[in-house]
Amino acid sequence: MNTPVPETAKARVLVVGDVMLDRYWFGDVARISPEAPVPVVKVERTEERPGGAANVARNCAALGARVALLSVVGADEAGTSLARLMKDSGVDASLHEDAQLNTTVKLRVIGRQQQLLRIDFENAPDHEVLQTKLAEFESRVKECDVVILSDYGKGGLAHISEMIRLARAAGKPVLADPKGEDYARYAGVTLLTPNRSELREVVGRWSDDAQLTEKAQKLREELGLDGLLVTRSEEGMTLFSAHGTAHEPAQAREVYDVSGAGDTVIATMAVMLASGASLAQSMQLANRAAGIVVGKLGTATCSLQELQSH
Repeated sequence: MNTPVPETAKARVLVVGDVMLDRYWFGDVARISPEAPVPVVKVERTEERPGGAANVARNCAALGARVALLSVVGADEAGTSLARLMKDSGVDASLHEDAQLNTTVKLRVIGRQQQLLRIDFENAPDHEVLQTKLAEFESRVKECDVVILSDYGKGGLAHISEMIRLARAAGKPVLADPKGEDYARYAGVTLLTPNRSELREVVGRWSDDAQLTEKAQKLREELGLDGLLVTRSEEGMTLFSAHGTAHEPAQAREVYDVSGAGDTVIATMAVMLASGASLAQSMQLANRAAGIVVGKLGTATCSLQELQSH
């Protein structure tokens, strides 16, 4: 049965985390370089899209929610572009500039609709860049219905434990997209959304669904989570909670590009929870949204209209 999409216009989401700028160079490949055995791409057009936590915020806005974004960018042209893109997406973005930081940029070169190369420009912050944002986080958390912590391991969430504590003290559900092997830092969140390989890094391999359930429920209980949502690519997604296990098979469609699908999943979960849906209903809608975005190239969004019509 298709889960109906709730009314999302009143949902208020606060997104905190690592933002980045995704740049795309699209071109034609007609020959191999005489200098090295690599294709020569004649760039015909370029495009910029928000990435990381900025893509999560854009996905929330596309679903009709009111969205605030809290992050740090460098005092550079990429940071200015991100601020503009967020404004165009209808996101209330508070992007603190840090002169010692370079805004993370991921440049993808696309030829004949295939990604040929990705080049990353970034530097890790050598000091805590979000310390000053804790006070702002505390005031903004009171004005939202749900918090998303979008961790891309770029150093923007060093104070994640304090943010979780403040949000939970304010009675707000917290959703986190994890990175790395230390999941203790996410203890106490409402919902954690690792993908299959991220979870494997933490709990080790599993041979069947029964073993996965055992490992996932053990982790969920250790961290004090309401739910653990594991996205499993072609195997769909599985929600582990105190009520047991719920599974959604992958939406059968042509997969074009999985980049950014995790952003769409956590954004849809947050907006639907903020709109009154249950964890299980939110997962069904997030699965539907993910099926829509993997049919698009690059970091993309699923609009409210697309979700309603599928």
